[in-house]
Amino acid sequence: MDITTIAGVAIGFYLLFTAILQGGSAKIFIDIPAIMITGGGTLAAVLINYQFTDVIRILKVTAKAFIHKPIAPVKTINLLLEMSKKARRDGFIALEEDLKKVEDKFLRVALRCVVDGSPLDRTQKLLETEVENLELRHSKGIGIFKAGGKFAPAFGLLGTLIGLVQIGRVVNEPSAIVSSIAVAFVSTFYGVILSNLIFLPIAGKLDGLTQEETLEKRLIIEGILSIQSGEPTLVIEDQLIAFLPPEEREKRIKIKMEEEE
Repeated sequence: MDITTIAGVAIGFYLLFTAILQGGSAKIFIDIPAIMITGGGTLAAVLINYQFTDVIRILKVTAKAFIHKPIAPVKTINLLLEMSKKARRDGFIALEEDLKKVEDKFLRVALRCVVDGSPLDRTQKLLETEVENLELRHSKGIGIFKAGGKFAPAFGLLGTLIGLVQIGRVVNEPSAIVSSIAVAFVSTFYGVILSNLIFLPIAGKLDGLTQEETLEKRLIIEGILSIQSGEPTLVIEDQLIAFLPPEEREKRIKIKMEEEE
């Protein structure tokens, strides 16, 4: 579970409503027409902009922003290096034992290519296609949230314009004026909140997770192709270390130098 996403949303709404309550009742910020204009308009625009199946899948994509398995590149590197040693010692067929133990679906596909003796270029093409499809699927989910972040303020502004038009028509009715003013200002409020506390932050989080997952897949491709090419394990390790964050990379290089001494 990603505590930062949950904490960010919780802190944002807590501080927001605390500030609202400091100025009086929160009821004045609840307006049904404004919700219908801003929320309904944003939803309608997203449905027009994307296919219905893509919008339905967004629930699964949204869950990844709150619940996802942390990526551990060091663990993946160690696993690939063990496979390299085994392959050089016992041959590619010996890696079939690891197929049952590997949890990562992408790594299983890659490992199956090695065990089955798939040509190197075919293995690379298959794995690259998998990564491209992953990026495409994720980009649609991210795009939906970015679209929501773009449409919400626009419909909030539309609600403001509707409220202002209504004020001009009911200028002699004080109660109606108050209602129209509420629609005008609360609509913009909803649009800003939806955009800057929900849609755009989640889009940013999903974009970051996609980059991490893609980098992990690239690491696996590099490792598997190197194993299949028969490169020495030490050479493979040098290649894979480049995928680590700077601090992890320096730590790994230091340990390796100490072992060589």
